[in-house]
Amino acid sequence: MSAQSSRPDAAAVRRLNWGCGPSPAPGWTNSDRSSARGVDLPCDIRDGLPVADDSFDYAVSIHALQAITYLEVVGVLRELRRVLRADGVLRLAVPDLDRAIEAYRRGDHAYFEVPDDEVRSLGGKLSVQMTWYGHSHLLLTYDFLEELLQRAGFRDVRRCAFGETGSAYPEITQLDDRERETLFVEARK
Repeated sequence: MSAQSSRPDAAAVRRLNWGCGPSPAPGWTNSDRSSARGVDLPCDIRDGLPVADDSFDYAVSIHALQAITYLEVVGVLRELRRVLRADGVLRLAVPDLDRAIEAYRRGDHAYFEVPDDEVRSLGGKLSVQMTWYGHSHLLLTYDFLEELLQRAGFRDVRRCAFGETGSAYPEITQLDDRERETLFVEARK
């Protein structure tokens, strides 16, 4: 039986958008630290999500994990794992440190989103972009993210391309953005 035919009807799939920010996605259970229209679970994940174990078929986090400190990240990943059903999938999108370093080494000023009137030096652009003006607390490469996910109990960790998934849920990529600067990773519970 293929993974596609063994998954629940698409209408019955429950999906979490953790760290949605001020733009919650329709059709998702949206969670963020800040309360805003459309945020279903306004809470700090470090205190736990107010949902039962095994609540979601998959969870997606787009550019939110890097705002968590190193000492808290495994706990956050464990909480995301807790709310996933058996064989549930977590898709993460984070700033790709390896790509940024490669752009720095190539001397590619155009790679960086930091405007010249903010920072002109290439090293400054690398630093400001990777910490995003102090928002990011964690710099991530694929191998480091894989290690963190495994520590949290995830398995089958894999790098994915923008808009592509290794899961049975093609719509899991619906929230993908910032293709040029992003590392996409999926893992199963």
